[in-house]
Amino acid sequence: MALTGASDPSGEAEAGSGEKPFLLRAVQIALVVSLYWVTSISMVFLNKYLLDSPSLQLDTPIFVTFYQCLVTVLLCKSLSALATCCPGTVDFPALRLDLKVARGVLPLSVVFIGMITFNNLCLKYVGVAFYNVGRSLTTVFNVLLSYLLLKQTTSFYALLTCGVIIGGFWLGVDQEGAEGTLSLMGTIFGVLASLCVSLNAIYTKKVLPAVDGSIWRLTFYNNINACILFLPLLLLLGELRTLWDFAQLGSADFWGMMTLGGLFGFAIGYVAGLQIKFTSPLTHNVSGTAKACAQTVLAVLYYEETKSFLWWTSNFMVLGGSSAYTWVRGWEMKKLQEDPSPKEDEKSTVGV
Repeated sequence: MALTGASDPSGEAEAGSGEKPFLLRAVQIALVVSLYWVTSISMVFLNKYLLDSPSLQLDTPIFVTFYQCLVTVLLCKSLSALATCCPGTVDFPALRLDLKVARGVLPLSVVFIGMITFNNLCLKYVGVAFYNVGRSLTTVFNVLLSYLLLKQTTSFYALLTCGVIIGGFWLGVDQEGAEGTLSLMGTIFGVLASLCVSLNAIYTKKVLPAVDGSIWRLTFYNNINACILFLPLLLLLGELRTLWDFAQLGSADFWGMMTLGGLFGFAIGYVAGLQIKFTSPLTHNVSGTAKACAQTVLAVLYYEETKSFLWWTSNFMVLGGSSAYTWVRGWEMKKLQEDPSPKEDEKSTVGV
């Protein structure tokens, strides 16, 4: 297992991969994509169980998020120690807590906390089937914030795809309301989660130099900061008292599920990077969209739900708009590489 801390995990391994037989290459890609799908879908269903299971009856979403961050910190330190003690076993950066670096990462950590907390709160209040639609505005916020914060314009065709996503989101909200399953709180948390995901992507690029460009060091500091900042929230919201009165507090099965949730949270970052390494960023986004579709279908079947035609239409609008945006941006990047200095009258960008 190779866990790289560099921002670009490619290297000699990829150079040599071009010499591998097509069949072997295809099998590797299939396994990596399958691993990503299984990890991601399992994490969502497990988190839904921990956050809103009638059999568990545990109303501590902040503690669940805090514990997952704690598991990530412990895993990072364990892998770092293993890489130091047994060189060659895993490729993981050395981790040493530097308070100056932790303070430098803190603003991003606040956004990171908002992202993971609002994600879990959204999942707590909405069904797994609606979860993807509820958090579907990330692409729209990417476009909006790129203009407001980075002054980057977006092409007309990309804006059209964003319009399709917004239309799918509103139709999905309308249909959830028509079926009597709409959670206004869950929807609001989903929108806030989308906003934080976009902010996290933008500010991660600015903070990476503080951790020598290492994603794993950034993960370590983000989760340490999160654990510290979650503690006063646990006290203020009374979740520690709720946890103390929890009937299954001493259950090994409960803590096993909690720890497994943390493992999935840690693993998803690795397998996502692995999928990009063996395919491409574009293929990774397409795979994520297909995974979201499969996850929605599985949720409807597992929870034995019946959805209307318009409800399914909203999902396809969101997934289709997201896929179209990915394709448009990929096409624009390819065109820019082929013709890096287009004439002014050939540019098709408009201000948002």
